[in-house]
Amino acid sequence: MSRFSRLAVFALSACLAAGSALAQQAYPAHPVKWVVPYPPGGTTDLIARIVAQWLSDKLGQPFLIENKAGGGNNIGVELVVKSPADGYTMLLVNPANGINTTLYKNLPFNFLTDIAPVAGIVRAPNVMVVTPSFPAKNVAEFIAYCKANPNKINMASSGSGTSVHLSGELFKSLTGCQMLHVPYKGAGPALADIMAGTADVIFDNLPSSAGFIKGGRIRALAVTSEAREATLPGVPTVGETVKGYEATAWFGIGMPKGTPKDVIDKVNAEVNRALSDPKMLERLAELGGKPIKGTPDDFGKVIAAETAKWAPIVTSSGAKVE
Repeated sequence: MSRFSRLAVFALSACLAAGSALAQQAYPAHPVKWVVPYPPGGTTDLIARIVAQWLSDKLGQPFLIENKAGGGNNIGVELVVKSPADGYTMLLVNPANGINTTLYKNLPFNFLTDIAPVAGIVRAPNVMVVTPSFPAKNVAEFIAYCKANPNKINMASSGSGTSVHLSGELFKSLTGCQMLHVPYKGAGPALADIMAGTADVIFDNLPSSAGFIKGGRIRALAVTSEAREATLPGVPTVGETVKGYEATAWFGIGMPKGTPKDVIDKVNAEVNRALSDPKMLERLAELGGKPIKGTPDDFGKVIAAETAKWAPIVTSSGAKVE
């Protein structure tokens, strides 16, 4: 190779390196779409909007929520899987993504390999709430009423395969209660029917129910976590009545596989900064959320562990897609 050729190669390499560094500094160079696979008003939507505002403020470009409900979460996931792996399409990852791996037999994607984990956000309990006029005042009374009225209780959920659905299925399997599952396209419409008395009970993610509980529009019987929830003093756990019962919801960010590592790391770092901010932590705590800080690999381990945890519960409960 001539001296001129070597200089040309060196110059080209330097330009490519500079271009790569510039691209890293520039991200995001235009608005980022954040797909929430539920309608507005539910927990996933609330959490995404809180974090999206932080990312928009700190990274200098709008992080725009796109609610893509339907298919038990799978429509939104497929949209992200098929999007360019450039960092400009994100997914609000949630328990349904782990549950659906077992619940659905013919998904057009493999969540564990087609979505790259980016960052965990929060883990939160679900809460067993009933319409205000429901006759049972606690979990024991609810079980007694349910057994005296098999298949007469409408158990709402935010969709088949969600943690809300499976928390109810776990309750049914451990208590022998027979309830009719009524899946909705998100927590918002499900809670509207709980408040109206059209549906009887829901094991909802706490963030979307918290305000309605405090406002007296729905009534909390118990939280689904192992320990009691500080934001709901006096509300027991389901496990205090039903031995061995425990279920929590978890939320984070994913991007299409192949997204550049520097982009993933940049978003991860900013989310972790958000989860260290006292005002952000206070806001999330009001919704019952506890931060899930860590690396993209750490969040990947959460997804894998939750997928494995719910697989036998889906199978043993006989839960089916409706």
